[in-house]
Amino acid sequence: MRNSPAKAHFQRHAAAAMQAGGEHGPVDKAMANQYELMLAKLAEDRRRLKGVQSIEKKAEVKRLLLPEYQPWIEGVLKGDSGQQDDVFMTALIWTIDIGDIAGALPLARYAIGHKLVLPDQYQRTTACLIAEEAADIALKDVAASAASLESLAEVLDLTAAEDMPDEVRAKLHKAIGYAARERAGGDAAGEGLAYLQGAVDHLKRALALHDKVGVKKDIERLEVLIKNSAGTGGNPPAAG
Repeated sequence: MRNSPAKAHFQRHAAAAMQAGGEHGPVDKAMANQYELMLAKLAEDRRRLKGVQSIEKKAEVKRLLLPEYQPWIEGVLKGDSGQQDDVFMTALIWTIDIGDIAGALPLARYAIGHKLVLPDQYQRTTACLIAEEAADIALKDVAASAASLESLAEVLDLTAAEDMPDEVRAKLHKAIGYAARERAGGDAAGEGLAYLQGAVDHLKRALALHDKVGVKKDIERLEVLIKNSAGTGGNPPAAG
């Protein structure tokens, strides 16, 4: 259920005030109390999620819950002070979990830019989690990943300077490679050829980072397709 307009306005204002508090004097008690209320709500929602065993159903619940956190998220982004905020960080994770990579990007940019850390129950760095979860979402539904190609590329760029295991970065390159291949749609001419070549580049980078990433055959097939296209003037060979 969405917040009432008045409640949403207050949450947005409270989040912005909390963010500005460290720079502009003490935070109003009502504003500080609102953060405590948001933390209490988060704890309650986590308990609800803990009672759901299905990963798919958990995502459905998160999709229903996230609008209730949107005013707080907007307030944090507006305040832009970079104070640690577990409500905001959890909302970032949930946004990725429901497959909304594009929607998670503004939150991810803020979190990485301000070096925010994940809540205690998460054992990875912020950049590592963002990269790995985005890749996992894309690889889970490769057919749909073409629509997320630009968002995945932005995740790669956003996390490029961050430290993480090579296996994680390899997985992200693999996801981008597969998304580019899907974007080509089997077209080995014109723009489709450019996507195929981009796919090969990312898959080769994935392989260089992690030799068990599972893309060797994909690279071979794509290179044959590109080579055959070059031999037919940019058009795939006719079916025979």
